[in-house]
Amino acid sequence: MARIDSSRNQRNRTRVAQLAARLIAEHGLADWSMAKRKACRQLGLDDKESLPGNEEIQQALRDYNSLFRAAEHAEALLRQRRSALRWMERLRRWRPVLVGGVAAGWATEHSDVRVELEADDAKSVELALINAGIDYSPIDASRAPASELLVGRGADAVRLVILTPQQRRNRPRGDEDQRMTLAELRTHLDADASSREA
Repeated sequence: MARIDSSRNQRNRTRVAQLAARLIAEHGLADWSMAKRKACRQLGLDDKESLPGNEEIQQALRDYNSLFRAAEHAEALLRQRRSALRWMERLRRWRPVLVGGVAAGWATEHSDVRVELEADDAKSVELALINAGIDYSPIDASRAPASELLVGRGADAVRLVILTPQQRRNRPRGDEDQRMTLAELRTHLDADASSREA
């Protein structure tokens, strides 16, 4: 009996992950917990059901993008990565790193382009932006452990996450595949451009 329950549970986790990924991709839901709960409700499952983890959602997003929106996804991802590159080049003195879905490749067109900066004091980044005449908006920091700013507009908007050197050193090690340094991003975009020309 336990084996049947286990396989049913895994099947339901997969179904929830797939539907949550579709909701995230098509409707731009940013709160993944809400997307999982909404998927449960739409599938008629109990909210006490074992929900998929974020890694399962990320894989479901990769699958969804490759199955249903391969060309659009590739173009949106390229645009997001180019936007990140422009900002990372401008802000290189703070050792920028592209993080999250845009770095890992599962981002949708609704996903934030997130660039991590390293600074002892977030105000030094803000001051440099002001001196360079760059408009930015602070993002409500009450929920986040780091200072966050939004630069750029529309499709070129980038979320800057400013971490101290200690915060950056103490980040979880499991997210290596979701990080790209400036050099790695340039190499990746150059390789992508070469493959498009071939």
